[in-house]
Amino acid sequence: MDQEQLLKELNFKAVKSSGPGGQHVNKTASKVELQFDVWESSGISEEEKIRVLKKLKSRLTKENILILQSDESRSQHKNKELVSQRFLIILKNALKKPKIRKKTRPSKASKMKRLKKKKINSEKKAYRKNPLK
Repeated sequence: MDQEQLLKELNFKAVKSSGPGGQHVNKTASKVELQFDVWESSGISEEEKIRVLKKLKSRLTKENILILQSDESRSQHKNKELVSQRFLIILKNALKKPKIRKKTRPSKASKMKRLKKKKINSEKKAYRKNPLK
């Protein structure tokens, strides 16, 4: 994964932000929308593209474009930085390889410990019963 190449491939669009802000909010486009086309990217390999498509399936459009938005700040530049950082974090998490699960069996000592506890518990409950008349 080449971060500089990925950042060059991002498309940014400034949009009018919603929410409070007074008179100034109607004139400025401070909300930043980031678009990233997974298939057209040259910053990640084919194998990585497949992994990203699989992991981020719910976040992608039908054209396999990832869209992120940020309107946390009143500054367009700050929102651009925030959405870029969030994009890199999301992409890094999507590219992580899952750990391979190793099959294990319980040890003989753990089996014996479990059976001993079961025996003690059953005896405890047996003592609660009334003796036969």
